[in-house]
Amino acid sequence: MELKFVIESLLFTSQKPLNVREIREILTTSAEKGTEEEVKIFRKAPQEEIENALTALEKDHAQSGRSYYLACVAGAWQFVTRPEYMPWLRTLFGIKSRPPRLSQPALETLAIIAYRQPITRAEIEQIRGVAVDGVVATLLERGLIENAGRADVVGRPMTYTTTGLFLEYFGLRNLEELPAADELRRIPVEKPESLLTVQGNLATATKPGEKAEGADASPIVPADTETESSAVSHPEAGSTTASSASSISEAHPESSARTP
Repeated sequence: MELKFVIESLLFTSQKPLNVREIREILTTSAEKGTEEEVKIFRKAPQEEIENALTALEKDHAQSGRSYYLACVAGAWQFVTRPEYMPWLRTLFGIKSRPPRLSQPALETLAIIAYRQPITRAEIEQIRGVAVDGVVATLLERGLIENAGRADVVGRPMTYTTTGLFLEYFGLRNLEELPAADELRRIPVEKPESLLTVQGNLATATKPGEKAEGADASPIVPADTETESSAVSHPEAGSTTASSASSISEAHPESSARTP
């Protein structure tokens, strides 16, 4: 019995995606509880062997031309139905309510965080040129970004990174699959004269005697809305962030059917 077919049976039957660690735990536990020799031979299957088996399965199903294929999303593997079969699946399962689509401002802010993480709110605003309080709150509420701790500088501003749900939302295996956006990565984060750069382009600190970021409460901004900001704006940033957000959205459609 081949390991890849054992894994295939697990993925086909599982109600949720499985990562390599979970597959390995199932193999180990099955070997400890089972008595069959063919079960015990996979007890100490190394991670590399499991990954090779998954890659082989992925290739097999990609070449089979069937209505579904094996995909790795956010580090976990699952069978998904090809999008062209959605009309029949909608009839079978009914149309389920979906969360509202992200607005263009939210997509652009999310693109900045994805390519420049970890990043502070002030740095996001310097790239976009507008306040992003409401948009960041929306992204946090949707679980697409998360607090990644405070920057180790004066004022201790909060930093943000994307989450596993972000990868799942856009159908990404990992962040390396993000569309190329070298321009966005190269946009400098300029600091106002009253601020000092402490560590690269990651965070800022105030001069002695000045107020740190977050010292004064920011006005409440409705979700997915923007206001003019005093942050330094880069002329090329607007088109670049919009292009990057569009690339992410187009390269990785939000919807695909789950296990057939």
